[in-house]
Amino acid sequence: MTAAATLDELAAMLVSGKVEVVDLSGLLGPDTPLLKLPPELAVDTPKIEVHRISEYDQDGPFWAWNWLKIGEHSGTHFDAPHHWITGKDYPDGYTDTIPVKNFVAPVNVIDCSDASAKDNDFLLTAEGVKAWEAEHGEIKAGEWVVMRSDWDKRAHSEELYLNADATGPHSPGPTPDCIEYILSKGVIGWGTQCIGTDAGQAGGMEPPFPAHNLLHKANRYGLASLANLDKLPPKGAILIVAPLKLVNGTGSPIRALALVAR
Repeated sequence: MTAAATLDELAAMLVSGKVEVVDLSGLLGPDTPLLKLPPELAVDTPKIEVHRISEYDQDGPFWAWNWLKIGEHSGTHFDAPHHWITGKDYPDGYTDTIPVKNFVAPVNVIDCSDASAKDNDFLLTAEGVKAWEAEHGEIKAGEWVVMRSDWDKRAHSEELYLNADATGPHSPGPTPDCIEYILSKGVIGWGTQCIGTDAGQAGGMEPPFPAHNLLHKANRYGLASLANLDKLPPKGAILIVAPLKLVNGTGSPIRALALVAR
C-alpha cells in the first residue's frame, strides 16, 4: 500500500468513526490547578486570567474575543528542552524550533492507576517498565511513554490535585532509572497526568527532578496534566501534542489528542 493510499484509508476511518479522536486535555481557565514553587523562590506561575475585549457590544458590535494572561506551563502542557537548565543549549530546544514531525508519534500507556490510588507517592521504575513491555510489547525509538495514574480525576480541586502537606507535594511519577531506561530505548518523550512530569517528592532524588533533568538533557520532551489516559489502549494509539509556536518558548499549553482504532 502506498503512503497516499494509507492516508486515504485513515481519512475514511476517521469519517466512519473506526478511528476515534480522543481528547487528552484538561480544562484551561481561572480554576485550572497550577504548580506552586517553594516559598523561598517567591515567584509562581500567575493565575490564569481571561479578559473580555468585546462581545457584540460597543467595543465590537459583530464579534466576541478575549485576551489572556497565562504561563507557558499551565494546564495540559508541553515542556521543551529549554525549560530546564540541562537542555538550555539546544538550538532546536524551543517551541518555535522543534521539528514539527516530533509532535505526532505512537504512544505507550503504562497503567499505574491502581498503584497510585494505594500510594500517592508511587514510583514507576525501570523494572516496572520492563515488566510492562514483557506483557504489551517493546517500546520503540521515536515513541512516547506516558504514565496513567488517573490523577486527572482530581483536577476539579487544586488542593486534591497538588496533594501537598508540610513535606511538599505527593503525586506519582518516575524514578531516575525509569527515565534513563526509556531514553535508552530512544523515546521522543515522557508524560504524566500530574501537575508536572516528575513525582511530587522528586526534589530529593538523584539527580533531582529526573524527568526534567534527564529528558531535557537528551533534547527530549515532557507532557504534564494529561487527561483521559484511561480511554487509550496500552499500545497502538497515535499521540498529537503540538505546542504553540512561541518565539523562544520553553513550553506551551496544548490540546493533546490521540487517534485510537475502535
